[in-house]
Amino acid sequence: MSTPLLQVRGLKKHFASGKRGAAPVKAVDDVSFDIEEGQTLGLVGESGCGKSTTGRSVLRLIEPTAGSVHFMGQDITGLSTAKLRGMRRNMQMVFQDPYASLNPRMTIGEVLEEPLIVHQLHDRATRKRKVAEVLDVVGLSPSYAGRHPHEFSGGQRQRVGIARAIITRPKLVVADEAVSALDVSIQAQILNLLKDLQKELGLTYLFVSHDLAVIRHVSDRIGVMYLGRMVEIGSCASVYSAPQHPYTQALLSAIPKEHPDQIRQRIVLQGSIPNPASPPTGCHFHPRCPSCMDICKTEAPLPKHTAADGYVTCHLYR
Repeated sequence: MSTPLLQVRGLKKHFASGKRGAAPVKAVDDVSFDIEEGQTLGLVGESGCGKSTTGRSVLRLIEPTAGSVHFMGQDITGLSTAKLRGMRRNMQMVFQDPYASLNPRMTIGEVLEEPLIVHQLHDRATRKRKVAEVLDVVGLSPSYAGRHPHEFSGGQRQRVGIARAIITRPKLVVADEAVSALDVSIQAQILNLLKDLQKELGLTYLFVSHDLAVIRHVSDRIGVMYLGRMVEIGSCASVYSAPQHPYTQALLSAIPKEHPDQIRQRIVLQGSIPNPASPPTGCHFHPRCPSCMDICKTEAPLPKHTAADGYVTCHLYR
């Protein structure tokens, strides 16, 4: 069996709360997962669950507090800045806001050429040709290279962001809420573009989104996060057809019905997400869980493997 392109083990990211003596905010708390080359893992959960922090920690855009990230067989958490820079051409990111992530003073051509210059790829003439080629690949005219970001629509700017991510021909792309800032009609175009690029270039995606419909459309496997922890992970088909964790069941019950005659029992969670600086003891989800047992309040559940090559972290499956 081949080694996964990305292996994350025990990843943690804690932030200082800013108050003297206060406990740190555990944004990511012992998260583990694998992504096979050429596949997509979708990370889903409520706002504040730590999914975006997970994606940025994987790329070391923010430094993990603990854990390991093995990429292409190498542990990148211990690499020096110089060695990490050499790896970055193979691991890129598409950001949520397509306007804020582009330098307004640079032309699109300069934005796209910059990664090639940083990684010392090609001569000047070849770089210009690569810029024209990648614009064409993402559905934009090469003549747009001389324009600035403010001259484009949101969907066009996100195409530029995608072009910047793939121009170095990376192995891994982390897409952080890549379509959430776009109109629904434009979202479909961008999602289809990402899937087409994955087939053409052999890309591997870590796709972060709060939108369950989007995650279902793009993912091979799905990881569900709650308050910094991975509560369930499995194939797209298994998670959507037979969710195991009560939180996953509640999330899926909130998806609008495709037809008015369809009947789905809505699971309404009580309360709100606890403060990550002071999470509940035991299972973090127990204050809102309709299936809470006494053990859930005192002991954190361990991952339990499921039949669908995944795992669920819940005392119901001891």
